[in-house]
Amino acid sequence: MKAQEGEVLNWARDLIDTQKVEAIIGPETWKETALVVDICSKNMTPILSLADATPNWSTSKWPYLVQISPNQFKQMKAVAAIVQSFEWYNVNIIYDDTDSSSTRMFSHLYSDLSVSGVHISNVLAIPPLSSSSLPQELEKLRNGYCRVFVVNLSVPLAINLFQTTKKLKMMEKGYVWIVTDPLTSLLHSLNSSTVSLMQGIIGVKSYFPEIGLQYEDFYSKFRKKFSSENPHELNNEPGIFAARAYDATRTLALSMIQTTNKKDQTLMDKILLNNFNGLSGKIHFTDQKLDPSDTFQIINVMGKDYKEIGFWTNGLGFSNTIGQNAAFNSSMKELGQVLWPGRPWGIPRGWIPALDKPLRIGVPVLATLKQSVTVIHDQTENTTTFQGFTIDIFRATMELLPYHLPYKFYPFNDTYDNLVKQVYLKLVF
Repeated sequence: MKAQEGEVLNWARDLIDTQKVEAIIGPETWKETALVVDICSKNMTPILSLADATPNWSTSKWPYLVQISPNQFKQMKAVAAIVQSFEWYNVNIIYDDTDSSSTRMFSHLYSDLSVSGVHISNVLAIPPLSSSSLPQELEKLRNGYCRVFVVNLSVPLAINLFQTTKKLKMMEKGYVWIVTDPLTSLLHSLNSSTVSLMQGIIGVKSYFPEIGLQYEDFYSKFRKKFSSENPHELNNEPGIFAARAYDATRTLALSMIQTTNKKDQTLMDKILLNNFNGLSGKIHFTDQKLDPSDTFQIINVMGKDYKEIGFWTNGLGFSNTIGQNAAFNSSMKELGQVLWPGRPWGIPRGWIPALDKPLRIGVPVLATLKQSVTVIHDQTENTTTFQGFTIDIFRATMELLPYHLPYKFYPFNDTYDNLVKQVYLKLVF
């Protein structure tokens, strides 16, 4: 890792000192950006970072840093909205423990889920290098009751994760997997066998409008150039990252032309004054950062590809389309059916009962209305029988559940108030 860091620093010094570049586009991660931004600022060389998560304080510390890729923190609100839609109240989080930006992404996810009333059952942080302990860590999660997993990982780590979950039979009926960028925006570039590992997952994906003459021209030129340079690569579709790189290049090119015409303004000044509709969205800066994304696409992996099932817009909710005629709803259920892991259409409940820990039901012995609840203890047989209308209703309800939920009645020889107190304190009856 230290050798790689040294290479990045040498690359930046060579560009600035030897090749005398006026600006740098890239890198793609905050970890890489942090290595070179100090050199760029000291030399008054603008650096247009494609990292989608930079610290709030970074642009104050480095006046020549520009975040040209919108931060993706709001996609975590979309994840929380999905979880709320299906009334799942517990989730497991698996995230990429690579650098501070990953930690901030996890922090936003944790916060947005908590605000929505969702409890985080378990958190699994995966290191950047492949870990031999991953199967064991996943087995621990599999042995728990929560079946809803939210995944925020780099593509290599995500592929390794789903290869492992497939072996552990964690991609079957009853499981829920929700994934985010960057994986979702690169699904189109993965081979079909890899995508098939992710059957039934729900994804929150960066959205950009793939329409208009500008995009059509870019699309045609990109495919032609990519195919000529990569003749053996079958997938030559441009994604959001190609569109962002194009917009960064266009932003810099326009700024350099305008700086040449207006000598009283620096290149950095002109970069920050850009205001146009790019391929990836609106190019407009606030505090040296591109305005954050508000709209995300919701996808569902089916077979060897994925289906685009709708959109989520911050402050508005879910919709089947976007634009002036879009109708928004707070629930993702309104977008239509989803294919879940194991290929069922029915909504997974998101949890399984702990069969080794039956539900403990306290029954008041001192109940005054015996027709409702009666506790009969047979000292000869040393058995306790629970009867009454309330008991019958409870048993009938449990029989109607679509799954087996073990329970056990316990006699409670005290007042109702103390019974409620016992429940609140989680004490044994």
